[in-house]
Amino acid sequence: MRKLPKLIVVLGFAACLTAPGARAADVPAFATAAREAILIDMQTETVLFEKNPDQLTHPASMSKLMTLYMVFERLKNGSLKMDDSFPVSVRAWKTEGSRMFTPVGSRIKVEDLLHGIIVQSGNDACVVLAEGLAGSEDEFAEQLTKKGREIGLKNSTFKNATGLPDPAHQMTVRDIATLSERLIRDFPQYYSLFGGKNFRFNEINQGNRNPLLYKDLGVDGLKTGHTSEAGYGLAASAERNGRRLVMVVTGLRSMNERSQESERLIEYGYREFGTYQLFSAGDKIDQAPVWLGQAPSVPLMVAKPLYVTMPKKLRPQMQVKVEYAGPLPAPIAKGAQVGRVVVNVPDWQSTEIPLLAGEPVERLGTFGRLSAAVRYVLMGKSG
Repeated sequence: MRKLPKLIVVLGFAACLTAPGARAADVPAFATAAREAILIDMQTETVLFEKNPDQLTHPASMSKLMTLYMVFERLKNGSLKMDDSFPVSVRAWKTEGSRMFTPVGSRIKVEDLLHGIIVQSGNDACVVLAEGLAGSEDEFAEQLTKKGREIGLKNSTFKNATGLPDPAHQMTVRDIATLSERLIRDFPQYYSLFGGKNFRFNEINQGNRNPLLYKDLGVDGLKTGHTSEAGYGLAASAERNGRRLVMVVTGLRSMNERSQESERLIEYGYREFGTYQLFSAGDKIDQAPVWLGQAPSVPLMVAKPLYVTMPKKLRPQMQVKVEYAGPLPAPIAKGAQVGRVVVNVPDWQSTEIPLLAGEPVERLGTFGRLSAAVRYVLMGKSG
């Protein structure tokens, strides 16, 4: 059987220059007072910064994002409506910590409860929803943990709907970031609720505790958290010029430090990193020779756009390679994966995307294959 060598083609174009290897010092450094932190470019899922991202920690009210996920899911599938209402039990009314001040014995609409959780961080509102949806907060917490596992929260365990202290109620900042992304992707119709800056209920007006909503940073969500054990934390997301970042910080010492460190981290992400589109869906990248095919070559294409995120300083060192084992043996089906495009940046992570056959190529008949074999023996030419 003929051995097919692996071919590597280095592509060069204006946005992808090859140059001497970058120094490690060219990768921007950052330090934060946060105990745990993570910053992610949401389009490419590139981690721009992390500090203890998988350390179990007490998420405080940031765990309310999971409660909101459960409610949004019910609203989306139609089993719950914004106008539906739930009763306020004595247990919900007595819940300690931040509150939206729900009157005991009253019934409150889901829409108001959502505002009460997002803007006012109401623990009472969380318990009202938990009891209304699952019968009890304990049962609801079990559902939170189960659903969390389903959507990719590998290390999160929920013991309540509020984030009030419990030794077994834990998350990681990576999980909180994953949950934040799922809320944005899965429920765009409800995500705008996180941008609300104030909410008035029971004659009491309260402002959103997310400090970044009041700054010109492009931040439009998500949720603060604080307990004496957890410190001050924040899950936030910002969008500028179509580029969205997701950030989580925990363990800060004050509201002021939480605001400053969060702002610094988001600015760092936009200032030092860029996301670049290299190819669009359907772009033809190269031509590959075909062995024993009715066509001498086949176009190579990508099925989806290719975006890469990297430090802006390293962009001149980016190298794009087309890799496949060729010549490609016929027959070849249109859309079959025949190789890959690999983007390498020194001192940074690589990115790759499948390379597909742009057209079908049928195999030569018996006579054609015999002729090709003779040509190869006599002249060293394939095809």
